[in-house]
Amino acid sequence: MASLIESIHSPADLKKLTPEQMTGLAEEIRAFLIQTLARTGGHLGPNLGVVELTLAIHAVFNTPTDKLLFDVSHQAYVHKILTGRLDRMETIRQPGGLNGFMLRTESAHDAYGAGHAGTALSAALGMAVARDLTGGSEHVIAVAGDAAFTNGISFEALNNIAGQTKRLIVVLNDNEWSIDRNVGAIARYFHRVVTNEHYQHLHASAARMLERIAGKTVRNVARRAEEAAKGLLWPSMLFEEFDLEYFGPIDGHNIPLLVETFKFLKTLDRPVLLHVLTQKGRGFQPALDGQKKFHGLGPYDPETGKTSAGQLTYAESFANTLVDLANRDPRIVAITAAMPNGTGLDLFRPHHPKRYFDVGIAEEHAVVFAAGMATQGYRPFCAIYSTFLQRAFDPVVHDVALQKLPVVFCMDRAGLSGDDGPTHHGLFDISYLRGIPEMVLMAPKDEDELADMMKTATTLEGPSAIRYPRGPVVGVARKPEARALPVGKAEVLEDGSDVAILGMGPMVSMARELGERLERGGYSAAVINPRFIKPLDREMLELYARRVAAFVTFEDHVLMGGFGSAVIEALQDMGLTVPVLRVGWPDQFIEHGKVDALRARYGLTAAAAEARVLPLLGRRKRPTLVAS
Repeated sequence: MASLIESIHSPADLKKLTPEQMTGLAEEIRAFLIQTLARTGGHLGPNLGVVELTLAIHAVFNTPTDKLLFDVSHQAYVHKILTGRLDRMETIRQPGGLNGFMLRTESAHDAYGAGHAGTALSAALGMAVARDLTGGSEHVIAVAGDAAFTNGISFEALNNIAGQTKRLIVVLNDNEWSIDRNVGAIARYFHRVVTNEHYQHLHASAARMLERIAGKTVRNVARRAEEAAKGLLWPSMLFEEFDLEYFGPIDGHNIPLLVETFKFLKTLDRPVLLHVLTQKGRGFQPALDGQKKFHGLGPYDPETGKTSAGQLTYAESFANTLVDLANRDPRIVAITAAMPNGTGLDLFRPHHPKRYFDVGIAEEHAVVFAAGMATQGYRPFCAIYSTFLQRAFDPVVHDVALQKLPVVFCMDRAGLSGDDGPTHHGLFDISYLRGIPEMVLMAPKDEDELADMMKTATTLEGPSAIRYPRGPVVGVARKPEARALPVGKAEVLEDGSDVAILGMGPMVSMARELGERLERGGYSAAVINPRFIKPLDREMLELYARRVAAFVTFEDHVLMGGFGSAVIEALQDMGLTVPVLRVGWPDQFIEHGKVDALRARYGLTAAAAEARVLPLLGRRKRPTLVAS
């Protein structure tokens, strides 16, 4: 007998299934995801948790006419399967394949692309208001995890929904997890609601009745159960204070209940919020046991969930160094915005639990919170992905730099972030940070230098930022104790007189390779580790500008406003006209793919740089000695 999953080519096919068949399809989808992602890697846990919820939404609503949005959208794999992309799921996050998030250019069913949290409610409201203005009748459904409600943007949207539209459906997907367990008052509030035995009993009764009854009675039953529960326990529910009518919590894995509830919600002419309870990683025991690991991971064994042992990462090296520094310096505190695992701070937490702070998905708050602590003599280390720190640009400028506070921004995922694609490539942080007065901006060539830069940051009287890549470290030994570096001084790795090659951070290896190529061709190449993007080592630049025929700069960053641009500006300020060949990313968003393949495609290689720099070197080539 043909499998159900292979019969689904669009949501229209799903609507032909009976509730029993949909339950069977849910199990097939789970098995398919477990097997497929074992080969490709991806966000397994979040997608296993939303199978029934996604099925029910597509069974009731009609995308792409109706607009379905997922907050973050890493949990949209089931949506992709149901909207005609089953045959391409094995390409997800692979070069040239499906994106790991919703992408408007990938399918008409992807109403809104996103890879960061907190955007779904605002975008959905924008779509709903646009519908109202044009006289449309389509539905707009925003699915947001409970962690998204720790994000300020979500609350800004909630504050506006009731006043700006009459029809919008918000689905709160409550699984107690984002990547790590959710934290803060909002998370505790949701937990109190769903664990109260009286509330659970009332909703269990309502659920049983909804399963049996359809039509107008559904509305009356649901309303009576809700009012009774809220009257007993919560006189003023959080969401109804925002004038969203609240329904739930209900079982997010009960397809008949979900379908009937969504049919009912379609009839309402007011903004509503449906609270559903789901289990992240459902159907795969290793994912249930390892929630953080299976949020997003590489290939794994589909039977056991085991992954191959990886090398030490920059995030782990950062955390280990921070533990060492904190052992010696009681002023040091660590702050993360819901990313203890991704940033490595879950390794710091056991050593200094009272000096570890997870503020939830709230990067702006994290930075201002750090500023407040810095005013009282502490040395906050804010560990935030390069792309996530973009959200906190104003607090970095206004609250930290303007007040010259010694907050340290440790930017993981600086540079290309491979499989995650353009939502996570950290290719803009040099541009948005180097123009800020008082900021010291650094990039280490290896893990030992990262430790030295972290030590350096603790000696500064103002703000600093350190950018380092995702993935394994170089593999050099860290010194027993980190040492502070002289601020604004580069490290000359190889001296030379024809060309000066500057490799920013991990691009030092590419600079070395280019130097070796040019040396073999008869040129004298200096290889330099700049260390500091701001302040630049102007003394070094002037020295080599009076000696070499050209500079070459390598950076894992966009060229516009990047490190190479800073070198050109500095040389011009000094009245020096040596040409600068810049190697970096073009002025466009870079797709997902393997880092080495993308670098080759866009010319970020030593071979490509060599071909471009040779014409600048002119007659500098040393003569070849011929034996007489």
